[in-house]
Amino acid sequence: MVIYEYGNKNSNNILIQPIGDQDLGIIDNEVHAINEYTIDYYLFAVKVDDWNNDLSPWEAPAVFGNKGFGSGASDTLGEIMKLITDQSKDYYIGGYSLAGLFSLWTAHQTDVFKGVAAASPSIWFPGFLDYMRKNDLRTERVYLSLGDNEAKTRNAVMSTVADRIQEANELLNRRGIITTLEWNKGNHFKETDLRMAKGFGWILGA
Repeated sequence: MVIYEYGNKNSNNILIQPIGDQDLGIIDNEVHAINEYTIDYYLFAVKVDDWNNDLSPWEAPAVFGNKGFGSGASDTLGEIMKLITDQSKDYYIGGYSLAGLFSLWTAHQTDVFKGVAAASPSIWFPGFLDYMRKNDLRTERVYLSLGDNEAKTRNAVMSTVADRIQEANELLNRRGIITTLEWNKGNHFKETDLRMAKGFGWILGA
């Protein structure tokens, strides 16, 4: 894994975001957008090697293309936990798409993260909503978002994403977690950098 660092190293607000190859060209735009919230922060952008494996909590068949999902999330979390070095600071985790799902899963494993920003998370992932129903999310704040066209797909699994994210939001509300669900214009691939920045801004209280 390669780690890219942005922001103020002395900040008490530490953001951690798993990213993939598709994010490398837009991470600077995301950082610029976060800066516009004028919130002091330090960001670790953690580049994973195998998107479908490193961010998946368990194995699942392919839902698009031919590549299925592995079960590498635990190993990835282990590497991320090495960044949690100062217990006096506040740590937050967030990600886009499968990285958003990973961030939600991570907050079920540890209470070290004060907030989660899950922008357009792959909450259609097989078995994940059932997992949320049966397990506690150990964080204070959760930001959820989705594009208003994301469920408009012929893919039977991915077309459930709008219903599932609404159910997840209601579930978290019932459990007393501070949460919001923001609807963005467009499909899954529109303005991903700005959507992610909005998520981090919200969990930081902007």
